Amino acid sequence: MPPTPEATDARPQVRPATEGWQQKVGEDGRPLLQFASPRRGKPPVHWADLSVEDRVAKVAALALPAFRARQLSTHYFTHYTADPAEMTDLPAARRDELVGAMLPPLLTEVRRLTTDNGDTIKFLWRLFDGALVESVLMRYPGRVTLCVSSQAGCGMNCPFCATGQNGLTRNMSSAEIVDQVVAANRALARGELGGKDADETTPERVSNIVFMGMGEPLANYRRVVDAVRTMVTPQPDGLGMRARGVTVSTVGLVPAIDKLAAEQLPVTFALSLHAPDDELRDELIPVNSRWKVDDALDAARNYFEVTGRRVSIEYALIKDMNDHAWRADLLAEKLNARGRGWVHVNPIPLNPTPGSIWTASEPHVQDEFVRRLNAAGVPTTLRDTRGKEIDGACGQLAAADED
Repeated sequence: MPPTPEATDARPQVRPATEGWQQKVGEDGRPLLQFASPRRGKPPVHWADLSVEDRVAKVAALALPAFRARQLSTHYFTHYTADPAEMTDLPAARRDELVGAMLPPLLTEVRRLTTDNGDTIKFLWRLFDGALVESVLMRYPGRVTLCVSSQAGCGMNCPFCATGQNGLTRNMSSAEIVDQVVAANRALARGELGGKDADETTPERVSNIVFMGMGEPLANYRRVVDAVRTMVTPQPDGLGMRARGVTVSTVGLVPAIDKLAAEQLPVTFALSLHAPDDELRDELIPVNSRWKVDDALDAARNYFEVTGRRVSIEYALIKDMNDHAWRADLLAEKLNARGRGWVHVNPIPLNPTPGSIWTASEPHVQDEFVRRLNAAGVPTTLRDTRGKEIDGACGQLAAADED
């Protein structure tokens, strides 16, 4: 018989600890945080890095009329192609020159892994300088979601996340971020993502973006915001996506949360909280040493106040570490203290590893955690994770180039 909910607080308290790798620490002994991108060569300037006005100017510099810029945008942002052979409306004599100058290759596919039922694909990409990143394409009923990376590696040093084990390699450019979406749309157009029911009417293009791949999006703030603006700009000048279909997540970079609120971009904002108490979150999310739980929640509430967009709280449920009933109660208390109707909690069962301290909560513990939040009036939905069998689920993206 499983223990009763009343007994769940008597369970042990497991402390976060790395397994199989050494967490980088600073001179003060605390986990090292990398906010600045290491100095490396910059990727080539790409069409998706430019404003509409700059695109016209680039074309004019090649002594071509302004309407060629719109044609090039249509090919890239609407037909999802960078192949000059497919751009038959461009002058044949200048086609290779124009495309080579404006659409330099940014992502080279190294490998892809697909789930058995075909509804999830994990792409491994090599960037121009050899850095590796991953993105995950997922089909759900009524929508297609792409989990994009915003950095190669990550500097937030969270002990449970595979991405941060080697630290931050560099920030990705806006175009490198956008190009993940274009590549995913190209795969969809070719029928490469399965899992579609016979009566499914979802358009064959990405409908939702989650910045939950490699990297801390708000540590690459300007490039991420520029990429989002390109995603939501109407076609053919951008990808024509709904801002509400784009989710930007963070582990809690409070000043950047406040900046995002002021951008007038009605994207969905997600705070990766994972613990409502500073004692545990200091260990679980090292950036909590800079901005505490209450600081992050105040910034999240401010995001709601400024934008009117309900905030998501992401919470990975880890066995005997952060899934105690009292933590559900404390989380509900802290959220309700900031009002009602502004937030939704998404508990996520951690992807289990046999024998590891980092494993999913027992089902009855998970259910009790969710029950307590809902009973306290906090809308809570257990999130469906995808891609575990191909190491494509939350916290598993490590971009290993292995056979």
